[in-house]
Amino acid sequence: MKVLRFDEYNEQWFDFVVFNRSKRNPIHEYDIVEGPVADDDVTQQIDTYLAGKITKEDFLNELKYHKPTHQIAFCTLESLQMLEKINKNVFVNDIDDAVTQLLVSEFDMTEQQAIDIYFQSKTYGRLIDENTELYKKTWQEIYELLKLELKYKKIQ
Repeated sequence: MKVLRFDEYNEQWFDFVVFNRSKRNPIHEYDIVEGPVADDDVTQQIDTYLAGKITKEDFLNELKYHKPTHQIAFCTLESLQMLEKINKNVFVNDIDDAVTQLLVSEFDMTEQQAIDIYFQSKTYGRLIDENTELYKKTWQEIYELLKLELKYKKIQ
C-alpha cells in the first residue's frame, strides 16, 4: 500500500489538501492518506485562502493555534479491502488510550509511533480476541504484557 502520512498541520499538508480540494476529482497515487482533519474551521479558512482573501503564511500561522484531530482516508478499493471488522469490547477503547499515552511518556516517542506500535503488537491482537478474555485485565496489566513483548523483540 502507498501511504501518505502527515503528523501535523504543515505546509506539505496544506498543499496536498488545497490541491485536492481545488480539483473536481481529487487525484493522487496514495491508497491511504492519514493526518490532521480539515474540520469546519479549517475548511472555512481553506475556502478563504482559495478566494484569495488570506495568504498561505497567514493560514499556516492560524493553524498553530488549532488542535488537530486525526483521520485516515482509505482512497482505493484495495485499501478498503484490507479492513477487517473487529468486535471490540467497549472497555478496550479505554485501554487503548491509556497504553498509548504511557508509551509516549515512558519511551519518549510520538503519539503516532505509540499508536503504530500498540495496534501492530501481538498483545493488541490478543486483547481484541474475545476468546482470550484479555480485555478483562486492567490496562496496567495489558501495558506490562506489551512491554514484555517489545523487550522480547529487541532481544531477537
